[in-house]
Amino acid sequence: MPLVDKVYIIGMGDDGPKGLSQTALGIIEKADLLFGGERHLSFFPNFNGEKIIIKSNLNEIVDLIKRNLGTRKIVVLASGDPNFYGIARYLISKLGKEAFEVLPAISSMQLAFARVKESWDDAVLVSVHGRPIQAIIEQVRSSPKIGIFTDDGHTPGEIARILMEHGLNEYQAFVCENLGGEDERVTETLLEKLPTMEFSPLNVLILKKIGEDQEPILAQPATSLPAGRQGAALESASVVQPPYIQYTFGIPEDEFECMKPRRGLITKAEVRVISLSKMALQKDSVVWDIGAGSGSVSIESALLAPMGRVYAIEKDEEDVAIIHRNLAKFQTLNVKVIHGRAPEALADLEAPDAIFIGGSGGGMEKILTVCLERLKPGGRLVVNLATIENLSEAYGYFKERKISIDVSQVQVSRGSPILNLTRFEAFNPVFVIAVRKEA
Repeated sequence: MPLVDKVYIIGMGDDGPKGLSQTALGIIEKADLLFGGERHLSFFPNFNGEKIIIKSNLNEIVDLIKRNLGTRKIVVLASGDPNFYGIARYLISKLGKEAFEVLPAISSMQLAFARVKESWDDAVLVSVHGRPIQAIIEQVRSSPKIGIFTDDGHTPGEIARILMEHGLNEYQAFVCENLGGEDERVTETLLEKLPTMEFSPLNVLILKKIGEDQEPILAQPATSLPAGRQGAALESASVVQPPYIQYTFGIPEDEFECMKPRRGLITKAEVRVISLSKMALQKDSVVWDIGAGSGSVSIESALLAPMGRVYAIEKDEEDVAIIHRNLAKFQTLNVKVIHGRAPEALADLEAPDAIFIGGSGGGMEKILTVCLERLKPGGRLVVNLATIENLSEAYGYFKERKISIDVSQVQVSRGSPILNLTRFEAFNPVFVIAVRKEA
């Protein structure tokens, strides 16, 4: 019996109610409000309560749940495992964990790997649902096995075309369609064959790199598998997955998780905007973020350079964990986190087009020397400094080497309410040094 103070998120397979437990069916039957995609709701034509279709109206859905939580029994239908590239993350982030109970079904990705008889504990799992295909290029490049959630606009053929444009060719490909349904089908072929092939909109793509000791396979005709297996509809094609959010330049600090005792040390949005503008990033820039902290500069760099690569270098283990959580929130997949201390951690990284230094850990001169040596000709080096002593050291370093520098003091004050009035609250000034390496 569902409670009015809980929202039940129930995962479903492509076999609809037949794949649900009696517990899940009982909860749905007793619900007052039933949320879900059109396909999910169509499985329950005789439902007596109110049906609400979920499309791209997630903000409205959250408001509806808020207004009815505590007074009406609410169920949200989702595809497969709602916690795996599904709607659960979005709803819980808005309303808190205490408001939800999740009853998952088998994920379509889990089912896809089962169908092709490949282990998936060593696979990288990504989604291009509502986001650029370019965002997964580096993960494909560095992974021998990868599972990809697709969508209508990012088909297996389109994904293959983009990957091949970036030099990624030698992959065995499995396209798993309509998993768990009567028209389930698995096609095994080569990546290069995909652009000429058509598939059902409900599909999962698995890529496996062809190793030196593995003979390339021949393109196989589509092979239909027996129907009637318990499965999951494809999360990537479900209308209930949270959309890819396009953040604007200058993301507020409150959007980032950071270590609370040091919250004041996160790069302020205004300072971050100025620093990033001086880095002059292009869409394919390679960036080093040294002393990454919470990863705010890395994330904004990744959004400005969606086809590039960002290396977030951080020595503090707790901050490294925070960076990973922020990367997950902002879905910036082209950032690689390096847990280590500069300059030693920089040794094996590819040469950057731009470098941001937000912290030196007392090794400013060594870090600047390595950065200038490795920076590409024409590249930009930007340093944020909070103290006069560090400013003096960095300024003197460049001055001694007769390197032309651009130095600014950024003083930010923000309006703060006091009674029914507003006054300005000042933050500590930050010194921004920018250097361009001669071409």
